[in-house]
Amino acid sequence: MTEIASDLLRWYDRHARSLPWRSAPGTNAADPYRVWLSEIMLQQTTVAAVKPYFEKFTALWPDVAALAAADDADVMSAWAGLGYYARARNLLACARVVAAQHEGGFPESEAGLRALPGIGFYTAAAIAAIAFGQRAVVVDGNVERVVSRLFAVETPLPGAKPALYALTNGITPHARSGDFAQAMMDLGATICTPRNPACAICPLRSHCAAFRTGAPAQFPFKAAKKARPQRFGTIFWLERDGDVLLVRRPDKGLLGGMRALPTGPWADAPPGMMDAPADADWVLGGETVSHVFTHFALDLAIARAALEKGCAGNWDGEWWPMDRLDAAGLPSVFAKAARKALEEIV
Repeated sequence: MTEIASDLLRWYDRHARSLPWRSAPGTNAADPYRVWLSEIMLQQTTVAAVKPYFEKFTALWPDVAALAAADDADVMSAWAGLGYYARARNLLACARVVAAQHEGGFPESEAGLRALPGIGFYTAAAIAAIAFGQRAVVVDGNVERVVSRLFAVETPLPGAKPALYALTNGITPHARSGDFAQAMMDLGATICTPRNPACAICPLRSHCAAFRTGAPAQFPFKAAKKARPQRFGTIFWLERDGDVLLVRRPDKGLLGGMRALPTGPWADAPPGMMDAPADADWVLGGETVSHVFTHFALDLAIARAALEKGCAGNWDGEWWPMDRLDAAGLPSVFAKAARKALEEIV
């Protein structure tokens, strides 16, 4: 088992990816704030998608104290487009707990880290290992795939997770466990990929039971997925004097706290004009905007209306210049609808 770690670390020393939140191999000196921020952003999100957001966040809020003092709306706006918006709310909550209760320093233990908002078992282990050099068992999707192939684990995911954790524990070294965790991630991302793994250049090929089967890509086995439910809704595009009405979604729930276009309920059948934000001459177009969330797919019709110039009213929202919508920080589904609506205007 020790040979697996030593072979992998030798490979990592030569081939580690250069990422803005990482320190050089062998240093164990990564900034806990940057490690934490990157790990939260990377949850269910690719490295390529995260890089520009990470750079933007660290430029705006270079440390946990600065982020803790940030305005909620500014942070949610900066997060727009990255998805899974509960992460942004937890990010702020965690920063404020660290600033207020831990004098701006992250706890070094996994248990202490798990007590913070938005930090689960994986993230706590990653921070403890990468930022603080502690031995911790770090298992993400890349690591699950590598380990399932190393040991030819035939139990389908997600049922195999406890066994994969135990196997990872068995090969995680006491020294350089942070580098080992990042090396496993890099191996899964660049060589031991989901399809067509590059076994010919893999540093662990001699240890890999799946390679010896002749069909490594079949691992890990996965249980059949359930069909994703389909929902429907209507987005309301209300214009006035070159502005469009935006609302702030409730703090709790999907896309909570984000600026958005007004929308009616998301239901099992098209809701039509239910919950329109104003009494206006709405025109419901035939086009739809489609978006896939984790637990359901959504098709949204677009209803348009324009108010007379200078029309006053008690609006529950804010009027935003249509030519500056890219600065509103709209979540992806609403940004799609806005682009489609603007195309019709042009």
